[in-house]
Amino acid sequence: MSIITISRGSFYHGSSIAGKLAARLGFSVLSRDDIVEELDEFHLPEIKLVRNLNDTFSVLDRFPHGKERFKAAIRAEILQRFRQGNVVYHGLFGHHFVKDISHVLKVRIIADTASRVADEMAREKISEEKALYVLKKDDEERRKWGMFLYGIDIMAPENYNLVIRIGHLTEDEAVDVIVQAATSPAFKKTSQSQALLEDLALEAQVKRQLFDFPNATVSAKNGEVRITLKVPSSQEEIINERIGEMISNTDGLKKYTLNLDPFY
Repeated sequence: MSIITISRGSFYHGSSIAGKLAARLGFSVLSRDDIVEELDEFHLPEIKLVRNLNDTFSVLDRFPHGKERFKAAIRAEILQRFRQGNVVYHGLFGHHFVKDISHVLKVRIIADTASRVADEMAREKISEEKALYVLKKDDEERRKWGMFLYGIDIMAPENYNLVIRIGHLTEDEAVDVIVQAATSPAFKKTSQSQALLEDLALEAQVKRQLFDFPNATVSAKNGEVRITLKVPSSQEEIINERIGEMISNTDGLKKYTLNLDPFY
């Protein structure tokens, strides 16, 4: 069966639709918050972003190479879960990590402004003007967050297989559409698509484990990993041994090749 990713605006339908999809298909549900809970190295309340995304930029700056470490950790956790298949993920960037995996259905949920404003007014007990301001601010922050971390526009429709507007369609009708697409031959898992996903997951796990070497480049194919890194020539032996210890127990790793490019 396929994997489904759902991206949506703040507080709007993503979690509910994901739950309904999972129940219909017998899939598990995975959210961005579930992933962040697993990141021991980023176990900070500020990282559990719901709003105020800009505040998180300064939080990441507390860590050496904070942005790169956060990206590596999130990507590795999500891909590790995706390897198992039969999952509905709802969050901002899940679709980006598997953009070339054919058995992943990538969905964007949008809604008409009037409905969003009405829901925001009811939820937060605020005026229409304030609700409209908050929603616009949320959307812009999420868009900036996508550009900041990955250089992608999360609102661009070309990043998705389906863009569904709630309003003309109900949630249940949207679920019907997504289920029909997800169970079509176009999104059937193949040995080739699963192998590519396995390689991406392995590459991400190794990259995450090499936190101490943020400039290392990593690629994986058929369980074999290639690592390229610039190091001082006097430290090649020590770094070679250290990297071997760091990645030796990586799930799915059959063999690795380490290319150390010396500099003086």
